Amino acid sequence: MADVADGDLQQRFVREKGIAAEIATLAEPVIEDLGLRLVRVSISAQNGTTVQIMADRADGAISIEDCARISRQLSPLLDAHDPIRGGYVLEVSSPGIARPLVRPSDFEDWAGHEAKIELKEMIDGRRRFRGILEGYQNGEALLSMTLKDYDEPQTIGLPVTMIEEARLVLTDSLLKLAQTANKTDDAGSSQDRTGENLE
Repeated sequence: MADVADGDLQQRFVREKGIAAEIATLAEPVIEDLGLRLVRVSISAQNGTTVQIMADRADGAISIEDCARISRQLSPLLDAHDPIRGGYVLEVSSPGIARPLVRPSDFEDWAGHEAKIELKEMIDGRRRFRGILEGYQNGEALLSMTLKDYDEPQTIGLPVTMIEEARLVLTDSLLKLAQTANKTDDAGSSQDRTGENLE
């Protein structure tokens, strides 16, 4: 059960750094105006320089047309602010099946599925955790996992403020869920994206 207001549950706890953070600040209001949500911004050296923006809907996967709408709205804004020197490719995509978990609500929405969580610093001598999501409570992502000295899986709480990265693990049950949800052809994978050259 959630312990904070719904608005707080929808706020991203994962924040970009540097130029990616500048782009996220520009992109988030544009994406929200389209009735969608920003998941993540990343920059890579793929194809020169690629700016990848992941977005989704609160109630499910976005379509290829949604990706195109984001690209059309965002391209002029990025051109005007010019956060990256030189040419780059803008790539807009859905999060895919093994999606990043970036909001407290994600831990509730995907409860029952396997996830990997990496922390910014160690807790009890470890930074990486893998187990079944059990939800979110008291500012912590709840994860059921096998621990040393215990015969049965134990539920632990990991403070979201300490999470560096969290994502779902691709499993048969997750694939089945994606198929039965009748989402986009690739079940929201990164193949469902538009690439726009802004050179």
